[in-house]
Amino acid sequence: MQHYTARPIPPAALKELRTTDDAGRAPAPLTDDEGGAPLRCCLRRSRPGETIALVSYAPLRRWAAATGADPGAYDEQGPVFVHAEECAGPETGGLAFTDSHRVLRRYCADGRILGGRLIGDPGAFAYALREAFDDPAVAFVHVRAVEYGCFLYEVRRG
Repeated sequence: MQHYTARPIPPAALKELRTTDDAGRAPAPLTDDEGGAPLRCCLRRSRPGETIALVSYAPLRRWAAATGADPGAYDEQGPVFVHAEECAGPETGGLAFTDSHRVLRRYCADGRILGGRLIGDPGAFAYALREAFDDPAVAFVHVRAVEYGCFLYEVRRG
């Protein structure tokens, strides 16, 4: 059985995003009074009273710069919540944010979308991920929120 792990935004990228995000803006930290924001730095929901920031993140752009790939028009940026200051990262291994409707978007090694799948039943998440990676052309999968289409995290084989 294959094991998959959610990959948070890498620490070096987080450091940059906390200064200037991928849209060229300085973050505006705020105190999260209610909690519940999906934090992409530690892959958990925020707790009331934590200081977080909503920043623009371009996951494919950063990946393409590191690999030499050209995602073309698939290079997009979108809003993500992170802790305003450095945090300890994920508290546990494994997958995160699987408790709701999600979209799994499949990508090939050159950054093109190979397909996607809507997960309506959280119990079907592991099966849909396995199904995505059954295709040898799939290099990685982005897990996204259905409500806003926001990037949650990346999953790779192994």
